[in-house]
Amino acid sequence: PGTAKSQMLKYAEKTAPRAVYSTGKGASAVGLTASVHKDPITKEWTLEGGALVLADRGVCLIDEFDKMNEQDRTSIHEAMEQQSISISKAGIVTSLQARCSVIAAANPIGGRYDSSCTFSENVELTDPILQRFDLLCVLQDTVDPVADERLANFVTKSHMRSVATSEYMRGIVQLPKEENQNAITGSGYLKAKIIPQELLRKYIQYARTNVKPVLRGNTFDQEKIASLYVALRKESATSGGVPIAVRHIESIMRLSEAHAKMHLREYVRDDDMDASISMMLNSFVTAQKFSVRRQLKRSFAKYISSGEDRAHLLLHILQEMMKNEQVYQTIRLRQRGQGKDKLETLEVPLNEFQGKARERRIYDVTDFCKGEAFREAGYILDVQRGVISRDSIS
Repeated sequence: PGTAKSQMLKYAEKTAPRAVYSTGKGASAVGLTASVHKDPITKEWTLEGGALVLADRGVCLIDEFDKMNEQDRTSIHEAMEQQSISISKAGIVTSLQARCSVIAAANPIGGRYDSSCTFSENVELTDPILQRFDLLCVLQDTVDPVADERLANFVTKSHMRSVATSEYMRGIVQLPKEENQNAITGSGYLKAKIIPQELLRKYIQYARTNVKPVLRGNTFDQEKIASLYVALRKESATSGGVPIAVRHIESIMRLSEAHAKMHLREYVRDDDMDASISMMLNSFVTAQKFSVRRQLKRSFAKYISSGEDRAHLLLHILQEMMKNEQVYQTIRLRQRGQGKDKLETLEVPLNEFQGKARERRIYDVTDFCKGEAFREAGYILDVQRGVISRDSIS
């Protein structure tokens, strides 16, 4: 409690192009799936869709998920697994489409999450319903003086800037001007550039409508997913927590496609798969007991490609290119009858370096060229000329 779960769901409701919001106490099985009732005028049985049907090709948000009855929760099993709802009532036999994402928020037993227990022991949810969620995120209210101060300042400023909605809609008052988004806060943090919610909504709508990334066998490592699934199954059987099933492989595929879609790509790349694997592993590790989390992180570290590992690999590629360039320039100087001391600066084309990186399935070198390892090695990036330079080594 107190980690802004409901606020996050409300923000998702206003951001998603199509969203249906409901709460655990106010939702029943027929309210989520479909209901059949007799029309008072025609005396015929009519079918009305519930929240999952109305949210077709959208998002269904369920708050206070733990407050729902167990019979009502089991009614959404089919919708989350088959993306459809089968109806057989009052002579009506049909199937309704429920192709929607489900985001649910629940509180732990007793109102406080116990890190010494697994996720399934902290919540009153059965394994079949937990397996159907792609990701499980544990939000804990930890004591952090810096984060608490930043949160308190944000809440205070939001109340100071608030105006009456009715007066704002009628044009009587205007919203106060916002501060510079790139200004440094009182805590010394550089505020990130925030995307406006309306622009984010349009971007998501454009990506969902126009971008359909496909999975190609030569663009990602299939053996990595197979070995990860085997390791996850083994660890889930020994350490407890959330049981891993075949549907978690489908979850990795869906997450990688969504990651590629947000980058407006036509196919799923290796870095999209790495991002989905990282999210899946973080979800699995945080659902375990605190005593085994560190051991699990060490055992699954080989499946997560960190930025530091990529920086070392890119640095090695760049060093090899510079070494070859130095050998080539030395041979040319000898042919001209000049000494090696005439060689001052080495240059390699940026696009050639990017091509070498793509062969290792690293598609973006921008962050590396701006990083500390790049500067400490003595490299300089000339964007206008499109070359990377460095002083020659005698």
